[in-house]
Amino acid sequence: MKNDNINPLLRMDYPDPDVIRVGDTYYMVSTTMYFMPGCEILRSYDLRNWEHAAFVYERLDSTPAQRMEDGKNIYGQGMWAASLRWHEDCFYVIFVANDTQKTYLYRSKSIEGPWEKSEIEGFYHDNSLLFDDDGRVYIVYGNRDIHLTELEADLSGPKKGGLDRVILVDRDDAYLGYEGAHFYKINGKYYIFFIHMPKATARRTESCFVADSLEGEFRGGDVCGDDRGYCGSGVAQGGIVDTPEGDWYAILFQDSGAVGRIPILLPVHWKEGEEIPVFGEKGRVPESFPIPEGRPGYVYEPLAGSDDFKDVPAAADTEEEYKRKHESFGFKSRWQFNHEPELKLISRDTSAGTVRISTDRLSKNLVQAKNILTQRSSWPDSAAEVTVDASGLKEGDYAGLCLLESAYAFIALTRREGELWLVMKTRKAPEGLWGERNDETPGDEQEAVKLKKGSSVRLRAEADFMRMKDTARLHYIEDGAKKPLGGEAKLVFKLDHFTGVRFGLFVFSTREAGGSAVFSDFAYEKQEV
Repeated sequence: MKNDNINPLLRMDYPDPDVIRVGDTYYMVSTTMYFMPGCEILRSYDLRNWEHAAFVYERLDSTPAQRMEDGKNIYGQGMWAASLRWHEDCFYVIFVANDTQKTYLYRSKSIEGPWEKSEIEGFYHDNSLLFDDDGRVYIVYGNRDIHLTELEADLSGPKKGGLDRVILVDRDDAYLGYEGAHFYKINGKYYIFFIHMPKATARRTESCFVADSLEGEFRGGDVCGDDRGYCGSGVAQGGIVDTPEGDWYAILFQDSGAVGRIPILLPVHWKEGEEIPVFGEKGRVPESFPIPEGRPGYVYEPLAGSDDFKDVPAAADTEEEYKRKHESFGFKSRWQFNHEPELKLISRDTSAGTVRISTDRLSKNLVQAKNILTQRSSWPDSAAEVTVDASGLKEGDYAGLCLLESAYAFIALTRREGELWLVMKTRKAPEGLWGERNDETPGDEQEAVKLKKGSSVRLRAEADFMRMKDTARLHYIEDGAKKPLGGEAKLVFKLDHFTGVRFGLFVFSTREAGGSAVFSDFAYEKQEV
């Protein structure tokens, strides 16, 4: 065991974690919503360091909204809160998509896939699956009213005549009722963990309930309401997992402002004679504690980072490993697109290290743009740079580097009356927690300067998330000097997009489709604390 300064764990937007162990390897699935490829699974050998293991799907159903066609999109929707299980030498992933209102089941003998897709009859919000010892299988799900339903052995839907009951109700004393179920059988008892938000604290809180049988009463209560001293934001919702040595840990998440919802690791233990486990230190999240050493010396592939787009295999890569690292439509796995991409509009020159993205329609603003190539931002602050060649832009096109969410900011090249200009644009956050969608609003131009020479420029975006400051500054590089454009922008996490800020490479047309831009030499910086 090794003591380490651990939290926050991944420092990026990996919400709704569910974690399992297979042998000496831990796997964690997280919500990816509208980004594709989707349903990312991470891998670890020590619970502290994580790397990409797989995407469960490239495309989900290829609906018009998932493809951003006919003015539709699935911002704030897509896959939510998957359940990850290993049973009889097979991986199972179950999740709902809030745009299609379906429950999806994927299964595979290998974490890398291929994954076999099917659907489960019904809609199971924030579900968690349990394969019981007697061969029967159950699913727990819901919000406020928590349901326990037995499924058919093939997981096709509810079992006819099987167990189906409401096991808990959380109505009057909470702003957010119980949800985010995680369901386990431990030492012969049935445990379910939830998130909720009591009115007494107005803070996300982790709860645990236990029953001796699935027909019996579930008893329990709150086990963790700590905010780590960070902005009053509670740590809750996620799974627990044991080590080969029999120690237990939880991975929950913490709302952290515009950067998103960040996983937090904490120890879990049972006191002798008590059935409800203790989370952390008497319900508080410690910042450092002993964790498994895993495989000492193992080098983890970064979850975010720079890219020269040349993609030359490393000497140690097998063909299978190289494909896994580049399974995001041929890009490195750290990249995802905002919705299903239109690959015919993307071309690459791996010798030159360039990516060309073209347009085939008009867009009123950034969030309507197809094929935004994104990476997660990182807490407490992070920055990205990229070189953009705008020689292929048409009148009214924009191409550049963005901080993507509902309240976005970007720096871009645009063509106006035949000349190239550098512009910085922002969009204010919608009112209210959910935020009324404003996909038609073009955004506000903060500053514009004419490009002095040529058609290429290096752009830079910086984001500061410390203690939810949530601000951005945009720059361009001229004659080796970093020059600000447009002043400070405010970044805001809203439920209309429901994801943390991402750096994105984009191009969109406002007057005539068919323009293009070329991107090269992407650099990613993050602060290590």
